[in-house]
Amino acid sequence: MSVECFVTGGTGFIGQHLVAHLSAKGHTVRVLMRRPERLTELREQVVKLGGSAARVFAVAGDLERDNLGLSPADREQLRQARVVFHLGAHFAWGLSLEQSRAVNVEGAKRVALLAVEQNSRLVMIGGYMLKNHEHLQRIGIDPRSAQQTHWPAVYRRVGGYEASKLEAHFATLELMSAKGGEITVVHPATVCGHSRTGHILDGQPLVELIRNLIQGKLTAVPGTAKHWLPLVTVDYLVELMVVSAFDPAMVGQELLALDEQTPNLRELLVQVAQPLGLKPPRHHISLRVLKLLLSIPPVARFMNTKPEALDFIQTTRFDMAAVEQFAKSHGIAKPDIRQSLQHTATFVNSSCIAKG
Repeated sequence: MSVECFVTGGTGFIGQHLVAHLSAKGHTVRVLMRRPERLTELREQVVKLGGSAARVFAVAGDLERDNLGLSPADREQLRQARVVFHLGAHFAWGLSLEQSRAVNVEGAKRVALLAVEQNSRLVMIGGYMLKNHEHLQRIGIDPRSAQQTHWPAVYRRVGGYEASKLEAHFATLELMSAKGGEITVVHPATVCGHSRTGHILDGQPLVELIRNLIQGKLTAVPGTAKHWLPLVTVDYLVELMVVSAFDPAMVGQELLALDEQTPNLRELLVQVAQPLGLKPPRHHISLRVLKLLLSIPPVARFMNTKPEALDFIQTTRFDMAAVEQFAKSHGIAKPDIRQSLQHTATFVNSSCIAKG
């Protein structure tokens, strides 16, 4: 059955794959775009990813504007949307509290209000750190009483991007609860390229990691043998998002999209290095020492890494049994993460490094 969907962040990496998947399934997809004149470019990319250009439309608007800057005509058109997928975010390291809140927190609340007012299901992208309760407690967030969080302290602790994503999650849940709206949250790990093609966009954290390895800037493995960077392939993530959106049982639920077969960071680098004929680093460097080094601006510039990025490298493991069962019940097969890493490394080397 074809339904109308509204997508924010549809021009980004996950968004492009989501729009392609939805349109390939026969759904009509309206994408919030600050520059709607770039619709042709988006449609071309959607076709490359296996989607249908004829089912993709632009809606002029901006997450930073009141009512998303929607025209009355577009607002009326969007009332037909059965599902609102909110992926839009300002992603960058070093964001100030004001910069990150403007889009990531206030924008999320605007999208949530739209979904409530038109009785659409809201499917929101969170982040896997929200399922690491030890980490949340450590940085001053109690999920059971998040409204008591002293957010400026959290922003100072983990940086603007991650803090704003955390704040947006709890603010949106509170708003939807108060308004009686339907919400499903999907929490992705760091996103790997497509499991078969390796397709990924430049600017993604994994691309920066691969680029540093290729350029010889990654001479030691951050952390210990227990540290890992949890991953999920973009195609597996998108499939989970879409089936969650249309599953009535997922209303009010949260889903962790993470491949527990992701190897530790040293083995991850081995997988990345193999198809490129590179030698991965063998020795480790403690995260504390690395953070100190990266606090020196010339070192951070040379290593092309910001201290904030290290927070996603961790030792915490997650119980994925329920998610595995959910995926199996919907016929979703999880790709081999090691093969996906190799495909991604090859794609990055040919498409991102050559052009960079």
